[in-house]
Amino acid sequence: MSEANVILEEVRAGFDPEKEVSYVMRRAIAHVQKFSKIDMDSAHKLFEELLLQGKMKPEIALKIVDILPKTRGELRTIYAKERYNLTQEDLDSILDTVRKYR
Repeated sequence: MSEANVILEEVRAGFDPEKEVSYVMRRAIAHVQKFSKIDMDSAHKLFEELLLQGKMKPEIALKIVDILPKTRGELRTIYAKERYNLTQEDLDSILDTVRKYR
């Protein structure tokens, strides 16, 4: 989300100020601004830090960066479709990492 926010703002800045931005573009910008929780640099750092932890696929790390879960339950929901379960220590380690960037 953070990266999408930056990209959409760059695209929007490239538009002619005399012309109106399309409805779809306005909605997309509003969506990423509403749901983007951290800046792009922090999002990249968090993503890299999460990948260093065990049992972490890039897709899962990306979801964690976008959602920034606060509880074990939220984190378990992200891992619901995975074939392995995380221990309490694994969950706490991930949450501690996320907490540093929130």
